[in-house]
Amino acid sequence: MGTGRPDLLWDVVSPVRPVRVPGVTMAGFRDRGITPPALRLVPHPAVALILVFGGTIALRDAGGRHRHGSFVTGPGYGEQLAALRSDAFECVQVRLSPVTARAVLGGVVADLGGAVVSLEDLWGREAERIGERLAALPATAERFAWIDGWLARRCARATESDAGVAWAWRRIAASRGTVRIEHLATELGWSRKRLWTRFRSETGLPPKRAAKLVRFDHAVHGLVAGRAAAGVAAEGGYADQSHLHRDVASFTRLTPTTVVDEPFLAVDDVAWGWPRRGSRPSGL
Repeated sequence: MGTGRPDLLWDVVSPVRPVRVPGVTMAGFRDRGITPPALRLVPHPAVALILVFGGTIALRDAGGRHRHGSFVTGPGYGEQLAALRSDAFECVQVRLSPVTARAVLGGVVADLGGAVVSLEDLWGREAERIGERLAALPATAERFAWIDGWLARRCARATESDAGVAWAWRRIAASRGTVRIEHLATELGWSRKRLWTRFRSETGLPPKRAAKLVRFDHAVHGLVAGRAAAGVAAEGGYADQSHLHRDVASFTRLTPTTVVDEPFLAVDDVAWGWPRRGSRPSGL
């Protein structure tokens, strides 16, 4: 497993074939032995399922609690996770849209927020069996295939998500976070309170917060691709460049100039298909 990119902290690989379950992406990571002892995690509008099958990953959240091994975090996890320490780890990161995450993880999604929950606490012995199964497989492609089937089986057994919430999430994602929440409520024929309550109970996020996180995600990747902050702000629906600056600072405690050097964003062209600095940003 590897990218041939000496500038990355980890070897990274993504699946050749699309994942069967809508709203799911995944990538494999292996430590190169140069991960610094403390590393900032950049928020992303998805539930992150980190399946560790080799070495260790240790996290410290904003409350000072430590987590080891496989874990799951809610959308916007970078606001809570303060540090990461790793030791020769191998893992697969699965990103789940908030709607899909409910099918995979159940009602716990509504309580995640930006919290970190170990899979052992969530699933007990099953979490250990998942790690053992992944470690026993000979290659990353086989691990991707196994996880794909495992996710499909969990989703097949799940109850259907709220159709209105699923529609609202798709509209937020398609608009890159720029759609007005009151317009969503009107189109659904719901009150704003009803939309807020149902969206929050299904995804763990209020709809306005979800839209803000989606908009930030697209904006920060526009910056990583080398676009000027003023242009990113204008096309991202920000009131002005200062508005963009405030959002970046709110999510990362960095500026638009400094956030582009974050290691977690440097891998995104390999892991998730985001444009790299110097490339032509498709659709941004």
